[in-house]
Amino acid sequence: MTSTTPAAGRPTVATVYGYPRQGQNRELKKSVEGYWKGRITADALRDTARELRRTNWRHLADAGITEVPTGDFSYYDHVLDTSVMVGAVPERHRVAALADPLDGYFAMARGTQDVAPLEMTKWFDTNYHYLVPELGPDTVFTADSTQQVTELTEALRLGHTARPVLVGPVTYLLLAKPAPGVAADFDPLALLDRLLPVYAQVLADLRAAGAEWVQLDEPALVQDRTPAELNATARAYRELGGSTDRPQLLVASYFDRLGEALPVLAKAPVEGLALDFTEAAAGNLDDLAAVGGLPGKRLVAGVVSGRNIWINDYEKSLSTLGTLLGLADRVDVAASCSLLHVPLDATAERDIDPQVRRWLAFARQKTAEVATLARGLARGTDAIAAELAANRADLASRAGSALTHDPAVRARTAAVTDADGRRAQPYERRAAAQRAHLGLPLLPTTTIGSFPQTTELRTARADLRAGRIDTAGYEDRIEAEIREVLAFQEKAGIDVLVHGEPERNDMVQYFAEQLTGYLATQHGWVQSYGTRYVRPPVLAGDISRPDPMTVRWTTYARSRTSKPVKGMLTGPVTMLAWSFVRDDQPLGDTARQVALALRDEVGDLEAAGTSVIQVDEPALRETLPLRAADHAAYLAWATESFRLTTGGVRPDTQIHTHMCYAEFGDIVAAIEDLDADVISLEAARSHMQVAGELAGAGYPREVGPGVWDIHSPRIPSVAEVTALLRKGLGAIPAERLWVNPDCGLKTRGWPETAASLENLVEAARQVRAEAAETA
Repeated sequence: MTSTTPAAGRPTVATVYGYPRQGQNRELKKSVEGYWKGRITADALRDTARELRRTNWRHLADAGITEVPTGDFSYYDHVLDTSVMVGAVPERHRVAALADPLDGYFAMARGTQDVAPLEMTKWFDTNYHYLVPELGPDTVFTADSTQQVTELTEALRLGHTARPVLVGPVTYLLLAKPAPGVAADFDPLALLDRLLPVYAQVLADLRAAGAEWVQLDEPALVQDRTPAELNATARAYRELGGSTDRPQLLVASYFDRLGEALPVLAKAPVEGLALDFTEAAAGNLDDLAAVGGLPGKRLVAGVVSGRNIWINDYEKSLSTLGTLLGLADRVDVAASCSLLHVPLDATAERDIDPQVRRWLAFARQKTAEVATLARGLARGTDAIAAELAANRADLASRAGSALTHDPAVRARTAAVTDADGRRAQPYERRAAAQRAHLGLPLLPTTTIGSFPQTTELRTARADLRAGRIDTAGYEDRIEAEIREVLAFQEKAGIDVLVHGEPERNDMVQYFAEQLTGYLATQHGWVQSYGTRYVRPPVLAGDISRPDPMTVRWTTYARSRTSKPVKGMLTGPVTMLAWSFVRDDQPLGDTARQVALALRDEVGDLEAAGTSVIQVDEPALRETLPLRAADHAAYLAWATESFRLTTGGVRPDTQIHTHMCYAEFGDIVAAIEDLDADVISLEAARSHMQVAGELAGAGYPREVGPGVWDIHSPRIPSVAEVTALLRKGLGAIPAERLWVNPDCGLKTRGWPETAASLENLVEAARQVRAEAAETA
């Protein structure tokens, strides 16, 4: 590639849209949870947050990022921060928010014993959760720029060139839902004209504080949008762009191609667009050329993936950037989206082979990649010759590694037939056999799988890793925990028990550590929601299962009770979705490999006497492609991989699956195609919405819509649970309705878990009696 200089000789800017918030040692998590428990003051929490922001900006600047983001930091969630910024505080939280803004903020996120939190769901097709804005015809917006101005001022005082990043007004409204009590057909986008003056005020405040540019994120525009929504987008940016009291505006999209929204934004009176040019957004380059480029505008090119952890292909990215130089007056270099979605630093992973570690790029490595590409674009390839040579060598090392290709796995996958993914009998006959075999009551109660991960359990794992106890001592502790969990469930009156998963660190990582082809990280924490962080494993090569993974503990639990005990597995789609997946083969091929490994585990569980097996697929909906045209191909391999996992069991073995925190109405047909006998889903925060969706679609199998929101510390009363169950019975017949929490209980404490489950069982008894009387 020859050296090319941006228009007007302006230096190429290297930037990112956001950065991991937690700190090197998850300092933010520890401080926030310390504040909740009264161990530290609000001022101490703010001091921690301020120091984390300062550290992040310093790391970015040291890596060569010449324009740092502000406003991307959050105590809990950036969409919730936007609700605060525009004054969209639900009525039930207003008193708390006025009395103490910080406590009111956390009440909206987590709820209190007396007040429910905002609903939580997935941020597009990622594993990040956001708090859903609640809006209605009576919503009054008011501007509060405090957080945005404070963080910008901090960065400017430290000498950084800073760009505030806000959720854009169109995306904010498209992510919102009608508030409780508001008609379900209310469209929050109808509030756009009411919201825009508030955004204009925030922009004016940021300009007054020294902002030269402000970024408005509009990822909702990469989804299929109606003509009315596109017209609203054009109107929004005509109004915001037409103001004279504002900074320059950069409108950003990511996760997919911008499509029909691209010409709308290209014509808008804004100074720049930021587009995703990774494989996830294939088509943006051609679409940009088709609209004639962006003459007179700044283009920020997201050529480094902000979502996966593989090193960038420098030559490919430089080729893309070179093409883009002919399509805009100014081309700057960025990651494709916020780096919130990747871990902080790959160099901390000392347990990964050094050569393999060179294939990985976490947030710090990605910022270096962005800076390198910016230098290469501005000065030519000679300026980065050493980096290009090292990059070529690392890419070749990965492509030729034995880790990535196992002939035995590939031969087994190629031999799969349609019959392998089908149960021997239809659901109706299986259901009869299962009822006879299990002997469960009407409205059977169960939990989703995990029980609280106590300090004692975490200490036992740490002691084992440090050599303070041996394997036998560790297993003694696990057996003791299983006995305690089983004893509680039996005393509480739960019908189908679980062993509590005390041996598991995470529902994906636990299995990944026992499968070939996966790499586990020690410090690869990524925010899932609030203070919940996970360590997604790295799916680096072909997958197989050397030995049974769960049979030992499930069999032990079964030996301690006469009640059914569920075997608990994580399904193939979720194993992919909650890992960093390989990008060198189709996802469907990888899913089939994982499914075959899990099929072996299902067979071993059944052979050991386990009659109820749950294969969790909470990620099935969240991984749905953002554009409808891509849905069918994804759902075909996703549902096939689930059936391949479970298709070999006997008719009287009951297969459960679980999903949580997503919109399910548009995938009901796919849920049925899984051919599971029982499905449990989140329903408490969404007020049993999913039950109505399944009923409306004629879903014929058993369903457990959750009646306890486990992501809130509040304990649901018996009356609250009975009300939800009665609502569920309005959609699902009693003979097909299960009673369970929304999700696993590992993040909850024992006191609230015990009280909540006791209330759940009592509510089931009451409603069971009512249903029997009615029958």
